[in-house]
Amino acid sequence: MKKTLRAAVRRTAALLCALLVLYAPAAAGAGEEAAEPAGMSAKSYILMDVQSGEVLLEKNADEALPPASITKIMTMLLVLEAVERGECAMSDTVTASAHAVSMGGSQIWLKENEQMTVEELFKATAVGSANDAAMALAEHVCGSEEAFVAQMNARAAELGMENTVFVNPTGLDAEGHVSTARDIALMSKELLRHEAARTYSSIWMDTLRGGQTQLVNTNKLVRFYKGCIGLKTGTTDGAGSCLSAAAERDGMTLCAVVMGCPTSKERFADARALLDYGFSAYTVYTPQTAADALPLLPVTGGAAEQLPLSLSAEPLLLKKTQAADVKEELLLPESVEAPVRQGDTVGELLITAGDKSVSFAVCAAADVPRLHYFTALALLFSRLFAFA
Repeated sequence: MKKTLRAAVRRTAALLCALLVLYAPAAAGAGEEAAEPAGMSAKSYILMDVQSGEVLLEKNADEALPPASITKIMTMLLVLEAVERGECAMSDTVTASAHAVSMGGSQIWLKENEQMTVEELFKATAVGSANDAAMALAEHVCGSEEAFVAQMNARAAELGMENTVFVNPTGLDAEGHVSTARDIALMSKELLRHEAARTYSSIWMDTLRGGQTQLVNTNKLVRFYKGCIGLKTGTTDGAGSCLSAAAERDGMTLCAVVMGCPTSKERFADARALLDYGFSAYTVYTPQTAADALPLLPVTGGAAEQLPLSLSAEPLLLKKTQAADVKEELLLPESVEAPVRQGDTVGELLITAGDKSVSFAVCAAADVPRLHYFTALALLFSRLFAFA
């Protein structure tokens, strides 16, 4: 009996080990490049670094497809920008119109003339993807759905969303209502600049109406993916299952957009695979050349003999295989000729990592006027008095 039990335990342990090996994410070894995800179900996808906008991975990223409720990323962006401009406030009371309550799909079942605050409707939109809440917000911000949609398309153009046309603020299927994975990543990047968007879209569960209405985030990665900071799901018959998901780890913020997945389960698997690839293949490199360690640059013909320098070098996203061999080179002339204005570019910091090169401007940190007769005379007298 004991032998049989021990044998069963050994078999179970062996099976668990095999499963762990099978389902554990593959880690790239030292000097090895992480493998790109395979078996993706999405019709189109993109993986973007939020800080730089650099595209790390893409497939059919410019194919125009129905975006479903991912549309609400633009709706939320316009609401937050209106709040920033002082055109409305999160504490404003909104009265639900007959048009807003007529929305189908995901909703919080608003009743005509029911009142909620902008903050409550925003939460319902971000967490529960409520179409009635999104429409009520649109009407409150711009007075009508038509005016809000016009603003959506104008803002999309400003963001460089070249293949997007919005027809409504909800994402419900409508003829001509399309976007692309690339365009969605661009508006997601912009939305993530707003702390409120991160706060609300990363809520897992909450309530409205004094606890009577339960909200559960439609984005399951908020709960089950390490570092997920939210964003938006979308599902309609025309669009299939879509998702824009953002996550932060080790100083890096990535956005994965997947469109046209056959099922909800597959969209989460695809987005997770993209994010896993990004975090395993890339790292953030902080330039080592410090601004306060820059030399003084000699000046000829100037009221000052030396020019202080400034440098603003931002962290770089590099492949981990590139980060193993990074070179920094400060390129400066032997001297500069006056006049020099503060902010003028006088050199560069060149960073090379493998086949990637990035340069940052080295600028004058002060004005140095040309040395004229009277300036020279004043300088001479000031030095004479200094020695007196």
